[in-house]
Formats: sequence, C-alpha cells, structure tokens
Amino acid sequence: MLAEEFGREGCRVLWGDEGLLAAATCPGAHTVLTALTGTAGLMPTLAAIKAGRDIALANKETLVAAGSLVTGLAEKHGVKILPVDSEHSAIWQCLQGSKPGEVEGIILTASGGPFRKQPEDLSLVTVSMALDHPNWNMGKKITVDSATLMNKGLEVIEARWLFGLDYGRIKVVIHPQSIIHSMVEFVDGSVVAQLGLPDMRLPIQYALGYPRRLPGRLPRLDWNSARELTFDPPDTARFPLLETAYRAGRLGGTAPAVMNAANEVAVEFFLAGRIGFMSIHRVVEEVLGRHRVSGRPDLEDILEADREARQLARRLAEKLNNF
Repeated sequence: MLAEEFGREGCRVLWGDEGLLAAATCPGAHTVLTALTGTAGLMPTLAAIKAGRDIALANKETLVAAGSLVTGLAEKHGVKILPVDSEHSAIWQCLQGSKPGEVEGIILTASGGPFRKQPEDLSLVTVSMALDHPNWNMGKKITVDSATLMNKGLEVIEARWLFGLDYGRIKVVIHPQSIIHSMVEFVDGSVVAQLGLPDMRLPIQYALGYPRRLPGRLPRLDWNSARELTFDPPDTARFPLLETAYRAGRLGGTAPAVMNAANEVAVEFFLAGRIGFMSIHRVVEEVLGRHRVSGRPDLEDILEADREARQLARRLAEKLNNF
C-alpha cells in the first residue's frame, strides 16, 4: 500500500533486504549509521563499506559475528568505523591524542541491569521485569541482553575489533549510575574517563560530527546531584553469559557468530514467554559447546555457522518449552 501511495508522488519505497542494501549504498551519502539489532546489520554494513561509506556503528553484532572481515574490508576501502555505542564512543573519545603503545587497557562500564541485586532467584524473572531497565530506554532485545550481561559481553568482543586489544586488556566493571560511560588506563597509571548523562544522542552526535565536536542542546550533568559514583566487579556466577562471551571471543573464528546467533534465538523465545530467563544461558552454552570452530572463516562460513546455530538453538528452546 505504501508503494502504491507514495509511488504516485515519485517516491521509491523499498523494504526487506533489498531496502536495507539500497539505503546502505545510497548515492551521495558519506556516512552510514547502522543501528539494526542483531546480525541483520552485517550485510548492509559490508555493502556500505564496499561503497566507500564511513560507518557510524551502533550494531555491535556486526563486529561480533565478523570482526576480522569487517575491519579488514574497511581498511581495504579506506573507510572509518566510528563507534556509536555509548561505551565505545567513550573509549574512542578518551583515546583522542594518544599514541600507539601508551594504552594499558580499557574498562567498559555496565549498569548491572535491573537484577544487579534482586531478585536473588533469577528463575523468577518475568519478561516485564527484564524489560524494566533502571537507566536506559532501549529496544526489547538489547534490554534483555543488558539484564543477562550478554550485552556487555558483545561489547567486549566489539571493543577487541575497534581498538585492537587482546581480551586480557579489556575489563568490565559495574557502575550503576551510568554516568561514567567507560575508561582508558594508560601505561603511566593514569585513567581517563568520559562522563555524561545516559543519553544516546550524545555518542550519535559525536560520531556524525567527527572530527568536530558540535554544540548541542542536550541536558547537562548536574554536579550537585551526581554525588555518588560506585563500582563493583560483575557477578559472573549470577550472570554467566559475560564469561561465555569472553570465551567465545578467545576461541575466535566462527565462535562469536554462533554465540550471538544462539543468544538472539534464546532471547526471542524468552520474550515470547516460551523459555525462562535462566534458560537463555543454557541454550547459548549448549549451542556454543556443540559448535566446531572454523578458525579463519570467510563470509559464507560465518553465515552458515549463524544459520546452523539458529536451527540448533530453536530445537533446544522448543525442547525446554515443552517441559
């Protein structure tokens, strides 16, 4: 109906994969903001890179699933990858002016999600509880990932590809106030942090305006009210998917793509009320454990691993749903 209605006005209406690829390669654009959820963002991002567009990247799963391919292709085509996730934007901002060899490591901050302390029994978590994030207003899938800490695990893998650090130099701390968006530790012991209110408009503006820092009308941080900034280690006993992500990242190859695909399916089943909150981890671990990792995958290998992981995850989730 839209095609018929707007076609009469001389507009071209596109949708689905064709529409995504057309938008990603639109003539005249110099920067493409990729903000799709999941690996749906991979193919449009690759198409945009091949078309010579700089990438303002808000779709972390693209680098999780195919980090080596994406970064290699960007280098080949002289394309910049500009981080839009608040944590990676913070790291990027803190690194401005630094030189190779000066960085000791990076610290990604996490809010801890809605279940940082309560309830003690996570098997009692409902969908509505998981979607009630204390600080951020995000889509359903990302909000559930925040509740399981998988979102932070995906960000760890994304950071590895964006900043070229090994996993031992990428740490996560729980920072419930979400005021410090991430930090960089330098070799002399100095730590530089980027602070601001939890508002995605700031990292989006920074990426789209780079290298200029544009004036903005966003709310300012009130130092009279920001009196407490606290930090805790992540509780990986309660939220094991963070360690799962580290393990998949270290395995490399197709492992991160498989982990991500299994998680997308498991979260889909959870949101539909078909499996419990703790079953998300069970599905991801089972799928990753059964996968035979391809160490140097091409695009077809990654897409095939993704497809097989989704099929297995659905079978496992269906089985859990029947109990």
